[in-house]
Amino acid sequence: MTTFLTPQQRAGRTCAAVDAAVAAGRELGLTVTDPTVLHDVFSVVVHLAPSPVVARIPTVLPHPEDLVALARRQQDELDVTRWLADQGIPVIAPSPLVPHKPVQRDGYSMTFWPFVPEDRDKEPDYVANAESVADLHAAMRAYPGRLEFLSAADPQFIAESLARLDQHPTLIGAAELDRARREWRILEPLVRSRTAFEARFPGVDLQPIHGDSPPANIFSAVDGDRYADFELVTLGPIEWDLAALGPEHNAAYNRGARRNGTRPLNEEVLGFVNALGMVRVVATLTLVPQLPELLEYLKPALDHWQTMPFAGGVNG
Repeated sequence: MTTFLTPQQRAGRTCAAVDAAVAAGRELGLTVTDPTVLHDVFSVVVHLAPSPVVARIPTVLPHPEDLVALARRQQDELDVTRWLADQGIPVIAPSPLVPHKPVQRDGYSMTFWPFVPEDRDKEPDYVANAESVADLHAAMRAYPGRLEFLSAADPQFIAESLARLDQHPTLIGAAELDRARREWRILEPLVRSRTAFEARFPGVDLQPIHGDSPPANIFSAVDGDRYADFELVTLGPIEWDLAALGPEHNAAYNRGARRNGTRPLNEEVLGFVNALGMVRVVATLTLVPQLPELLEYLKPALDHWQTMPFAGGVNG
């Protein structure tokens, strides 16, 4: 039986995250008298007003108790965004008012960012954003830090989720779960091993990438667009950042790549990352009890998955 978080429990979680961020901010020397929640989906994002600082506290997680692993990913994000900002790339970089490291408090691990006023009148142009991502990739190629191979896919989370989803028959049917498991048997070796990936896709270079659909994570600030939300930054093929976006966005990216002299998207790798992304969507169903409204966002992707080639055309 699947037990979903109640609205009261959700509100309690939000309040606890805000309280932890306020306490942590004050310990860091920030003046916080009017905390304001800006977003509350996978993370609680709270403006620690009147300080010009925003805390982001992940709350919907596969393993909320594993703060060490979470902090390691958060440190990667802080390091990459700070480095990009130093190169003159328009990103939301860590707040200069606090140390650039995750802070753990009351069972949460959080990061701190500047409060950036949003241009709420600007409509996002995802096709133009996709073209822009080629410029981001060109800049990220020179990042000197170490990143794990395709950690954004989180293969351990996928494996664990697929193993226990039969306990949640209201979330996915038996036939769909069987397909996901069979696809994963083909895809898993290529996600777990950089060597296996490079043998299957020879000549496809790997580099630091955003990790979480950057065309959808460009923040419209009043002073211009900025790349944001590098929580899943990873080493991987550029195609991962364009997964599931479709031909128009892929063509836009390739225009950007031609303009800056980098390689276009590889169709075989796109098939792989599209299939991997869909299996990860199936795995994400295990998070629905923590965030019940997530199901309505996942369902269209799951319906589309049924029309896609098995395992993206990758041979087992």
